Amino acid sequence: MPPEEWTTAEHVDRYLDRADEYPRRAEGESVLLEHVPHDARRVLDLGTGDGRLLAFLQIDRREMLGVGLDFSELMLEAARKRFAGDERIELVKHDLAEPLPAFGRFDAVVSSMAIHHLEHERKRSLYAEVFDLLEPGGVFANFEHVASATHRLHLAFFAAIGEPLENEDPSDRLLDVESQLAWLRALGFDDVDCYWKWLEMALLIGVKPADVG
Repeated sequence: MPPEEWTTAEHVDRYLDRADEYPRRAEGESVLLEHVPHDARRVLDLGTGDGRLLAFLQIDRREMLGVGLDFSELMLEAARKRFAGDERIELVKHDLAEPLPAFGRFDAVVSSMAIHHLEHERKRSLYAEVFDLLEPGGVFANFEHVASATHRLHLAFFAAIGEPLENEDPSDRLLDVESQLAWLRALGFDDVDCYWKWLEMALLIGVKPADVG
C-alpha cells in the first residue's frame, strides 16, 4: 500500500515548502541535469511529486516530452498547476510498488527522492523495468535518499538538514549505495557509478548499452 502520510495535505505541504531548501539538493540535481542528454526526446519521471524535476529538465530541452508518475493525488494536483496548458507533459497516477505501465520507450528515466520509499525487492525489480523501458543508450538517473554506513552518520545527516530524528519519514526504506550500484550492473547497465554524494543524498546513474534492444 502507498505510504498514507503522502496522501495528507499537512505532510505534502510541509515537504513542498522545504523541497528547495534541503542543503545540497540543488547541487546534486544539477549534476543529474548534466547527465540527461539535451536531445532526450522522451523522459519518464518516477515519483514526480509537483513536477519540479521535469520542469528543470524542460529548461534546456524545449522539445522534450515528459511523463510524470506519482501515487499522491495531492502531489499530482500541484504538478497539474505547474504544467497547466503544457501539452508536452503527461501526468499519471501510479503507485511505484506496482509494475510500471506500458508507456513505450524513453531516452531517459529520472527520479528524485522517491524510490527509497519502496521495499528493497521492489527497488530492484523497478530497476529492471527501467532498463527495459529505456532506448538503447538511454540514461537512468536516480537522485536518492540512501542509507548511511553508521548510525552516527545517520544522526549527522538529520542534524545537517535541520530535522530532529523524530521527524524521520516512517515510509523510508533506505538502502546503501553499493547494493544499488551492484544491482544496476547486474541488470546490464553500463557506466554505473555514484556520480554525486553528500551524506544520505546520492545520485546513481547507469546507461543502457547502445547495442541492447
